[in-house]
Amino acid sequence: MRRTVFAIGLALPLLTGCMLGMSAKAPDFLLTLSPDARPSANTGVLVQGGDVLTVATPLVPQAIATTRLPVAQGQTAIAYVADAVWVEPPARLFQRLLAETIRLRAGRTVLDPRQFNMEPGATLSGQLLRFDIEERGSAAVVIYDATISGEIDRPVRSRRFEARVPMGRIDARSSGTALNRAANQIATDVADWVKG
Repeated sequence: MRRTVFAIGLALPLLTGCMLGMSAKAPDFLLTLSPDARPSANTGVLVQGGDVLTVATPLVPQAIATTRLPVAQGQTAIAYVADAVWVEPPARLFQRLLAETIRLRAGRTVLDPRQFNMEPGATLSGQLLRFDIEERGSAAVVIYDATISGEIDRPVRSRRFEARVPMGRIDARSSGTALNRAANQIATDVADWVKG
């Protein structure tokens, strides 16, 4: 009997913690990325070997490997925008944005790395070095180091892309909108580079 009471006494703080976590206020909205333009529905293509491109999810530093939205405060400090929460980590959102934009602008057949049963063709990989708001100057900043490998009769290519979109107030909605614009600018530049 004494053991049972002791076990219940230990479990109560855990249950209370779980219930408190469930009652935490959810954000008013979640942020996501959306492409400026999408390929038309119901249009198919015949897949040629040299046209296939696998777009890998970019590597990211720990500061942006989260669903929170960072604000760079100088060179050595990071804060987060209050109530700004991504629907999923930005690396996955950015990977899908790249894939959609490349499919539309470069005319390539784009695969996700999880489509493991298909011939992957060439691979676009890279690092998303920055995906944040810069407090000084108040701008959304996206920096992406891209590498294409496995293209037929071409060497490995690498290039850095950077976009800065000025913004006014630093709040969740403004920050999400500005980062979406910056990410689309990078995706367009990457697609044109892939095509060239």
